[in-house]
Amino acid sequence: MSDSRDKLMVAGLPGNEPLARALAELLGAEALELEHRRFPDGESYLRLHGDPKGASVVFVATLDHPDEKTPPLLFAADCARELGARRVGLVAPSLAYMRQDQRFKPGEALTSRTFARWLSNHFDWLVTVDPHLHRYASLDEIYRLDSIVVPAAPALADWIAESVDKPVLIGPDAESEQWVSVVAEMKSLPWRVLTKKRHGDRDVQMTLPDLTGLEDHTPVLIDDIISSGGTIAEATRHLLEHGLKAPVVVAVHGLFGDRARELLGHAGVQRVVCTNAVNAPESEIGLSRLLAPAARQLATRD
Repeated sequence: MSDSRDKLMVAGLPGNEPLARALAELLGAEALELEHRRFPDGESYLRLHGDPKGASVVFVATLDHPDEKTPPLLFAADCARELGARRVGLVAPSLAYMRQDQRFKPGEALTSRTFARWLSNHFDWLVTVDPHLHRYASLDEIYRLDSIVVPAAPALADWIAESVDKPVLIGPDAESEQWVSVVAEMKSLPWRVLTKKRHGDRDVQMTLPDLTGLEDHTPVLIDDIISSGGTIAEATRHLLEHGLKAPVVVAVHGLFGDRARELLGHAGVQRVVCTNAVNAPESEIGLSRLLAPAARQLATRD
């Protein structure tokens, strides 16, 4: 006879149902259907179809466009707890509000800390993928809950090795070296990093690294986030100007600002592929097998 404390349920916020189903299958968990709609005035209606009493509930919600997603997420967490959930956790492959980590101008809101406080007040634990840490050494500096950061590097390395002929991994700037070097090492692939020197707000000089002996390889530009697409587009133009093949772009979080796809297309990018940390047409690299062990570890913790 199973202990009710072993009961594990997974619910996906709207748009996250495929990842939630994949995680539920890997975890051997029961699906908890979440009904969400909006009243005519824009307020959220939520209902959980299932009984979370005594269960450890896992909510799955990638948090791009967080202003529209956060209230339903917090409502859902509170609802599960009020209905008797033993433990409430969050798998958020893309974690929002990490950018504003200090006051650059007087009176600015430290939104990273406020957002961390909201999630910490509503969830017992958090699993995320490669959060965009700048001045924070870890999530523990601002989050007061158990957390595990899952690196996307193994999934990126597998996809590149299987899908790209003779790849050479390229980091578009010094900051990207941390991802490029790790991915390259996993498959023993060559890698290089471009350097940028800023002479003014609109004057940025990019320098290509030495690619001697790699001219016949396919450049694979790797970065953690594609937002405006400007850095990747600039790097692509430099690669093409030096006679290299059109690059494949691989990123963890495909946020894609309004004209990012257009910008990348004009720059001459061959293909763009991202993980499903964010739901986008380019999200071809699945993360469920990397996320499941971390979710199990925290969901079953007493």
